[in-house]
Amino acid sequence: MLCMSSDPVSAKRALRAELRERRRIRPAPEREASTASLTTQLIALTQALGARTVACYLSTPDEPDTRPFLAWARTNGVDVLLPVSRDDGLLDWAAYDSDDEGEDVLGMPVPIGGIVPPIMVGEVGLMLVPAAACDEGGMRMGWGRGYFDKTLGSMDNRPPVFAVLFDDEIVDALPHEPHDQPVDGVVTPGGIRRF
Repeated sequence: MLCMSSDPVSAKRALRAELRERRRIRPAPEREASTASLTTQLIALTQALGARTVACYLSTPDEPDTRPFLAWARTNGVDVLLPVSRDDGLLDWAAYDSDDEGEDVLGMPVPIGGIVPPIMVGEVGLMLVPAAACDEGGMRMGWGRGYFDKTLGSMDNRPPVFAVLFDDEIVDALPHEPHDQPVDGVVTPGGIRRF
């Protein structure tokens, strides 16, 4: 699957296209079967870390489904912050306090709740981030806009950060650039891996 070249930008672009297509054609029964397992893993990680506040995201239809985990968090007293993309390439954060959703400037699903002070994301006990892939060294590759890399790179006190992936999206090595930020681990339907 991996296309490595001397130009990380081109290599990442080609790999993202391949991963996007693999997600698009992933059979619905496989996707549905992975949701329950992923939810179990996300709950286990949250409980193991004793996180009372979690930063997560609302998954898109092709991503591993985070919504059952978010429902569990809300009904079990775990506060959740969700990202809202801004025009300037940075993220705001909103409290997840209802099922009402809208879209941000990128057309990504976001909560309708109000924006919280930015310092609050630095106080979460766990941050779950989307990813296209992650490698064995913990390097995360996103979808190319850099929102999460900017956020992670600007945090003074980073909480544990885990990428949420399908099992086959962990690879040996990924092309990367200086601004790319590693993660502490990954959560997949098959388990939790720390780097």
